[in-house]
Amino acid sequence: MTARLSVDLDALVANVARVRDTVSPAELMLVVKDDAYGHGLAPVVRAASAIGVTWFGAFDVRTGCAVRDAVGDDARIFAWIAASREDLDAAVAQRIDLGIGDADLLEELADAARDAGATVRAHLKIDTGLHRNGVRPEQWPGFVSRAAALQTEGVIDVVGVWSHIAEASDAEDDDARLVYEWALDEAAAAGLRPAMRHLAASAASFARPEFRYDMVRVGAFCYGIRSAGGPSADDLGLTPIGTLETDVIEVAGESVRVDLGFLHGLPSTLRTRAAVGTPAGSRQLIAVGDSDSLVAAWRGAAVGDAVTIYGPGASGEVSATDLAELIGTIGEEIALRVSPLVERRYTRR
Repeated sequence: MTARLSVDLDALVANVARVRDTVSPAELMLVVKDDAYGHGLAPVVRAASAIGVTWFGAFDVRTGCAVRDAVGDDARIFAWIAASREDLDAAVAQRIDLGIGDADLLEELADAARDAGATVRAHLKIDTGLHRNGVRPEQWPGFVSRAAALQTEGVIDVVGVWSHIAEASDAEDDDARLVYEWALDEAAAAGLRPAMRHLAASAASFARPEFRYDMVRVGAFCYGIRSAGGPSADDLGLTPIGTLETDVIEVAGESVRVDLGFLHGLPSTLRTRAAVGTPAGSRQLIAVGDSDSLVAAWRGAAVGDAVTIYGPGASGEVSATDLAELIGTIGEEIALRVSPLVERRYTRR
C-alpha cells in the first residue's frame, strides 16, 4: 500500500520546548501511551530524551518496559495500569513508577516489592470526580494511612499524589481541584510528603497555571494535536508532527481512488463531510471503503499523485482535530486510528 504517516521529529522537539517553557517551573511528563499516540514509540521517546525529557507517561506496564528499552536506565517512567501480578513484577524489575488508585492493588504491589526485596515508587491516585479510576474520597484517609505504613516498612516510596480531571469546563475542574487539595492535606496528615503532585494534562497545563503543581502530564499538545473546540495549534504555538498521506491508484471520471480506507484507520463517517489536500487544492472525500476511498477528481489527476488526509504543509491543509470535529470526537482518536500497517516515516530537518 502507498499510505504513509510522516512524523516530523523536529516539530516534536519544538513542541516539547514550547510546552516546557509554558509550564515551567513544573516538570513535563511526556505521555507516550498507545505507541506515542500512533506516531511510533521508540523514535518519539529517543528524540525527547535527547533534549532532556526525563519523565515519560506510559499508561501500562508493557509500554513502560518498551520505553525503558528505548531510552535506558536514566528515564523516570510512570505507568498507571498494572493488570496482573506479572505486570507488577515487571514494573518492579524495570524500576517503573506506578500509579496506584485501588487498595487491593496497593497490597499486591507491596507483596511484589517484598518478594523482590525492592522499594517501589508509588503515586497514589484520588478520584476527583471523573470516575476513571482512583480511590474514592470516603476511602482516601484509610488508603493514605495504609500507604504510609507500607512506606515505613520500606516496600513503597510514596513519591506522588495525582489524579485525572475532565478538562471539560472550568467549574468542573475547579471542583475536582478542591477534592485534590483535600487529598493532599489528608496525605500530609498521614505523614506522606510526595515530591510530585500532578493533576493537569494538555489543555489545563496551558490554560490553568494553578493546576500545574510539580508536574504536568502532556500528550496531545506535544504531538501538535489541539483540543477539540479549543485554540488553534498556531495560537498555542504548536505544530502537528504527523502528516497522513496516500497516493492515487485509479482515476475514474469525476473521482479518483486513493490507497487508504476504513481498515487503515480512516473513519467511514468522514465521507462527504471532509475535504483532503490534493495537488490542485482541497477536494471532497466522497466515500470511504474498507481498503480504499474516493476523492473528487481534479484536472490533470494522475495515478501516483499524493493526497494528504491531514497534516501541515498540505494544499487544503486540515489537522487531525479538524477531522475529529466533523464527527464529534477528538483529534487523538483520529491519530490513534491509523493502522500499524501504514508505514511510519521519520524526518529531521
